[in-house]
Amino acid sequence: MTLVRCLWAVLRLWAVLLLTAGCATGPDRDPRDPLEPMNRAITRFNDVADEWVGTPVATAYRNVLHEQIRGRIRNFFANLADPWIGINDVLQGKFFDGFESGMRFVFNSTLGLFGLHDVASDMGIEKRDEDFGQTLGRWGIGDGPYIVLPILSSSSVRDTVGWGADIFLGDPVTYFRPIALRNSAYAVRFVNRRADLLDASKILEQAALDKYIFQRDAYLQRRRNQVYDGNPPREPRLRDEEPEKEPAKEPAKEPAKEPAKAQ
Repeated sequence: MTLVRCLWAVLRLWAVLLLTAGCATGPDRDPRDPLEPMNRAITRFNDVADEWVGTPVATAYRNVLHEQIRGRIRNFFANLADPWIGINDVLQGKFFDGFESGMRFVFNSTLGLFGLHDVASDMGIEKRDEDFGQTLGRWGIGDGPYIVLPILSSSSVRDTVGWGADIFLGDPVTYFRPIALRNSAYAVRFVNRRADLLDASKILEQAALDKYIFQRDAYLQRRRNQVYDGNPPREPRLRDEEPEKEPAKEPAKEPAKEPAKAQ
């Protein structure tokens, strides 16, 4: 599938979700999640796929490879992401942050041996996490409906479009050739990330009464914090929420009148 076809598919998905979002709401449904029935079905599919494939492969991967080796792999892919992070910093008006992300890539790619060692962090250059979905958010584009993507899990309409740009414009792995090398790099990166999240997923399974709601709310809150760099404005009150009622004030008591003095 060519790049143009992939981008066109993402745009069509966005249009379909926007059209269906308006007719999928219910009286008791979270307005941020009008596609909840579909999202829950995809979540169940993802859980089964992760139980039978993702978790066993990630567990075996973690057991076979030492943490230091997995750390080098993590650093390598993180270094490849720094130029795109820097571009998104600049697009958001954070020019110095973009410069620092670019310098991280230069130092780690040279002194750090193609990014295997994170020497930039040792030099005090902070690692940032920016993507095109956050850039769209800083430009004033709202999340849109919350959606769950097969295998990729939580997203939103805005972040799905941003993810398409991240993959086809900002991810160097997309241009690895031959194709077998590109697909192998995708697989290694995915398994390495899943291995890093094994303990967190166990905690989630034990702590959440409704895993779907917990994951949805955590994702939306995290993305909002990322868009506003940890300092989001107060969210507007939803229409169906009743304003908080102030406690009724007791009527002021009139001062007692003194009895008239006899003359």
